[in-house]
This record gives sequence, C-alpha cells and structure tokens, in this order.
Amino acid sequence: MAPNPAIPHTRKQPGFGRTRRSAAAAAAALTAVGLLSACGYGSKSSDRTDAAPAAATASGTKLSADTVKIGYFPNLTHGTALVGIKDGIFQKELGATRIKTQTFNAGPAEIEALNAGSIDIGWIGPSPAINGYTKSNGQSLKIIGGSASGGVKLVVNPDRIKSLDDLKGKKIATPQLGNTQDVALLNYLAGKGYKVDAQSGAGDVSVVRTDNKVTPDAYKSGSIDGAWVPEPTASKLVTLGAKELLNEKSLWPDGKFVITNIIVSQKFLKEHPDVVEAVLRGSVNTNAFIKADPARAKADANAQLKIDAGSSLDPAVLDPAWQDIEFLDDPLAGTLQAEADHAVTAGLLKKPGLNGIYDLTLLDKVLGQQGRPAVADAGLGTK
Repeated sequence: MAPNPAIPHTRKQPGFGRTRRSAAAAAAALTAVGLLSACGYGSKSSDRTDAAPAAATASGTKLSADTVKIGYFPNLTHGTALVGIKDGIFQKELGATRIKTQTFNAGPAEIEALNAGSIDIGWIGPSPAINGYTKSNGQSLKIIGGSASGGVKLVVNPDRIKSLDDLKGKKIATPQLGNTQDVALLNYLAGKGYKVDAQSGAGDVSVVRTDNKVTPDAYKSGSIDGAWVPEPTASKLVTLGAKELLNEKSLWPDGKFVITNIIVSQKFLKEHPDVVEAVLRGSVNTNAFIKADPARAKADANAQLKIDAGSSLDPAVLDPAWQDIEFLDDPLAGTLQAEADHAVTAGLLKKPGLNGIYDLTLLDKVLGQQGRPAVADAGLGTK
C-alpha cells in the first residue's frame, strides 16, 4: 500500500533548560564506559535478505549500489523501520537496489556492525550514536534523520509507591548502566534532591540495572519496586499491575525528545548518496503512512516483530505502547545536545565534541520536494 503524502508542518524547537527530563541524555553518558545501549534487549543480532526488488526506483532511475544493508531493533521505538520494511515502502524507493536487513538487541552491537561495514544505515538510539561518533573522533557515522520521540515511562508497584515523593528507599530498574533511560532516571533523581552513586546505583534510591527481558519477572518477584523503561516494557509491567507514575515526555519542552535516530556510515554516504536519499524518502513516506493510518501501521509493525523476533505483542501491550510513541522526521537535534549536556553534568561523560554529528542535507532535500521546511541541526551540522 502506497503511503499518503506527508503533510507540511512546523515544529517548535525544544529548549535545553529542563534538566531532569534530559536524563535521556545521560545515555550518552556511558559513552565513557562503553556500556551504552539504545533501549535494547541484549546483544545478539540476526540478519535477513529481503525479497528481490523491483527493476528500478520509483523514479525509474537505477541507483549506484546493488545492495543496501539496513540495521534496526525489533522494537516499537524503531517502528519506522518495521513498517517501512514490512510494507515495501523502502523497497519502492530503492527499486533495483536490494535491501539486506539485520536486527540488533543493543546499540553497541549495531555501532560495531556499522564500523565493520556489516550495515550501511541504521535506526538507533541517541546514546550509541553519540558514543559511536565520539569514539571514532567524528569519523564513523552521521545522523541523517529522525524517527521517533517518546515511549519512556516510570512505572511502579502502586502498593509500595503512591507518588513521586515515595521513591526514597525504593528499588527502581533501568535497562543498563549508562543507557538512555538509566541516565534519565539518575538526572531526575538528582533534580529531586536524592543522592545516588551513578556507577553502583546505590543511594537514597537504588537504581537496579536489569535487562528489559528480565524486568517483568523481577517486578513479579518483588525484587524491584518500579522501572524507568522504554516501550513495550513499560506497558508489559502495567499488565502485571504496575501503575504509570511519570511519562518522560512530560519533562521535555513540547513533550518531545529523541528516542530513535537514523545513522549512516560516512563511507557509504560519500559513495552512495542516491541510495541514502532513497532510504530517507522511504522513511519520510513511512512516517506519513503511520500518521495517516495508525491502526494499520501498528498491525504491520507487530507483524514485522513476529518475523524479526519470533513473536508479536499482545494488544494489551501493543496498543498503549504504540500510542505513546510519536514517529517523526525531525531528529530533534536540540534534545540530543541537551542529553549529552546532562550526561556530562551527571559525571558519566566527558564533554563530547558533537560538532558535525548531523548531516541533514539529504533529509532537507526530501522534505523540500514535498513542500516541507528544513529541520534544525542545533548547530551540530558542521565541525
């Protein structure tokens, strides 16, 4: 099914001032420790070559690469990739260029694959993108577009935690030391006046690093009192009796913060800009389709999850999780910078040099072709 045309819109650039919400930023933090992950579920990866493509691109022009290798997570915050692959929207734009997909369960593994040439383009969270860029001294990747905002919540056992003032002495899980949600929680707790050692998680509130796959069982056993986690883990916990205490989007100006970006190998971008442009056009068209027909897009994303991960999500988890994620083309560059700044403030990251991390030239070209305005790079588009 061909996507509906994107509807022109403008967006107020989020500010940088609110420290706690920026906890996400912290994700970048563990860049220093090398433990960053993008809301993932482990570290294994899998790959698959999609069906044979059409003879040419939508415009009828053969592109410069025979194959493009695309990486993403089998996770709802990567819904643009899930839907775009499932519905053939990327393939329509790529024409004779074959798509080879590879799925990951953690950001560091995807960055390693990009650096090794195993993937060319990837959907990934902000922390591993920052990590990959800074560790390579700005040589490995570029962020070329946005994909999703939101989808992160603090959910708690309502019998143990009645309000945000009841967190002292409680055990709150995050997916991994230094990942986006971990830093978000640390920043939030610091803003509330709680003292927590960032490395050990010990303090007025115990921050318990727990793999998202294990978190539901930890909650059922009573070994944690709540969790600051991405979807669909948050909604899974709600089905087990947890209560949503805080939605992270409430901490951000305009309620928006980056949770998923699109990155590309700088080598591939230089050698095959036409292919990168086609993928970005597919992404923009996919997001337009998601907005135009969210019910079908949700079903298609769930169907692709079953292909990639071996199982789909129950409606009780899928519906609220999908509703909380906003799919968008703007990379929300200002919030990436804010996240990095808060990671530095938390003491988990030395001030990173992010100048040049963005190259939004091709995205702006695609948007311009649809009569839409260019998006901001927050001054991080040049070194």
